[in-house]
Amino acid sequence: MRAVTSLDLLEKLGKTRLSRHFFARDFLYSEIGNFHVIPNLPEDTELFVAAGQALCAQLLDPLVETFGPIAVRSAYRSPTVNQFGNENDLKCARNAANYAGHIWDRRDGAGRMGACVSVVVTWFADQYNQGRDWRDLAWWVHDHLPYSEMWFFPSNAAFNLTWREGPARTISSYMAPRGKLLAAGAEPGEGLVTRRVRYADFPPFRGISYPAIPAR
Repeated sequence: MRAVTSLDLLEKLGKTRLSRHFFARDFLYSEIGNFHVIPNLPEDTELFVAAGQALCAQLLDPLVETFGPIAVRSAYRSPTVNQFGNENDLKCARNAANYAGHIWDRRDGAGRMGACVSVVVTWFADQYNQGRDWRDLAWWVHDHLPYSEMWFFPSNAAFNLTWREGPARTISSYMAPRGKLLAAGAEPGEGLVTRRVRYADFPPFRGISYPAIPAR
């Protein structure tokens, strides 16, 4: 376990590459931390990086390479920031419930590593704001990515996307139809053919090409 104890260590952490498209710095911003002057710094940088690398490589990079830019709305929270948010009704669950979730640098009660980020897929948000069903995106993620949990929110179809060892594969929403769309271990209520019709007009999976890195 290594904590951030100097500006030099923080700069090195921020420059750490988590995946092709993301660096650690992309996930350290906290509105709660900034407004209330609470540093949002990992207590275990090694676990933070490991969980972040899995989240980015397995979930976020495929989103970017399919839909283009995504907006990170909320990501890592230190135990101190999250506890403050929970105690002051700032939409943060208690710490134990957020281990291996928004608190990347703590394993959950079952010993699993995980990480959660709240994102907006901007390509889809414009359509959602014109009346498209959020479930079209939810089922696409379900059928293409190894997520553990999704929670959808009314604003721009933002959703919490969690990667975790031993994934639960659950989908929930705060907008209609509100509640649990898919419970852990359950089969989707809509069959694969029906789900595919929902997102038939989506871009090809990881269809965006990027310049190759020249060999030296």
